[in-house]
Amino acid sequence: MTHNPAAQVRRSLFLHAPVYRKPADALRRMLELVDDGTAPDDPQAALEARLATLLGKEAALLFPTGTMAQQVALRLHAEARGRLTFAAHPQTHLDSWEMQGYAAVHGLRLQRAGDRHELMTLADLAAVAEPTAAVVWELPQRDLGGLLPEWDDLRAQIDLVRSRGAAAHLDGARLWEAQTYYRRPHHEIAGLFDSVYVSLYKSLHGLAGGVLLGDADFIEAAGVWLTRLGGRAGDKWPQALTALAGLDRLLPQMDAFRDHAVAIAAAVNADGVAYVHPDPPQTPLFHVHLPAGRQAVERAGAEMVSEHGVQLFARLRTSPDPRRSSFEVTVGENTMEFAPDEVAALIRELVERATVSSPAGPARPA
Repeated sequence: MTHNPAAQVRRSLFLHAPVYRKPADALRRMLELVDDGTAPDDPQAALEARLATLLGKEAALLFPTGTMAQQVALRLHAEARGRLTFAAHPQTHLDSWEMQGYAAVHGLRLQRAGDRHELMTLADLAAVAEPTAAVVWELPQRDLGGLLPEWDDLRAQIDLVRSRGAAAHLDGARLWEAQTYYRRPHHEIAGLFDSVYVSLYKSLHGLAGGVLLGDADFIEAAGVWLTRLGGRAGDKWPQALTALAGLDRLLPQMDAFRDHAVAIAAAVNADGVAYVHPDPPQTPLFHVHLPAGRQAVERAGAEMVSEHGVQLFARLRTSPDPRRSSFEVTVGENTMEFAPDEVAALIRELVERATVSSPAGPARPA
């Protein structure tokens, strides 16, 4: 029999750990939203209408993946303006995680704006010399620990981009988390942008997919590309139903998730072995930075899963300093089961195990 480490996990800080993704739970939530009179297309229509209202857009369209949705959005902005280039942060999800599909499939070019370890600024966008079809903002910036630009800075950036004839597109995969920092209605945040993408499976725990929103003509044109790219499959009601369930169950808890993230960060930083960035977290998303290298931490993490059944991370991030590594935490219902002091103690144990097993020893405090 093949050994499956995931089967040993009983509790996890990782939002999408398999122990929490049980088909039976998803099916029960879907059944709560349907009856014998529900038609196959009803859930998708209900989801699109609900999100269009929530985000203040004329129309919405369900896509099988966010990757497809965002590439279509950028292609449409490029065709409308006769420009092939879009600008975004150097760690934009479209470049870092999607194998440059914007180029391979649609012939688009990315102009990276700013430093990869800092938020994109007005000066960074002003320095982009090539005319762009669109600029992409990822709110919050996942690979920077969930950082967000301040509201007035964001508005100034968008005003500059529009003055140069480009569209403003929101990669709002985690828009629900971003709202907990801006403290503005979802429609006010989305209203800054010409087009918006939101994920259904990240913090909403849907099965898969995303929704693209914009004005009616834009979404009608997006539907053409949805068909051309093979995304217009029938019976999307499972995706839509689990997303509707997430909007009902999880969206009202986002403020509590952020408060718990702030409490965890305070406990970890007070303990002093590791540190959390940003401090305090702006959203329910943050990074934990460890004074130990990736391989040593992976071994220590595996030991803790084997001995305690507790998983602290799904994937470690490396650092230019080989004696350091980090991991991401997104606070959701699963994380609420961990008291802040418990998380700090578990991270201390992780580091102690890792530094004992590493011949280089712990990194000195920065």
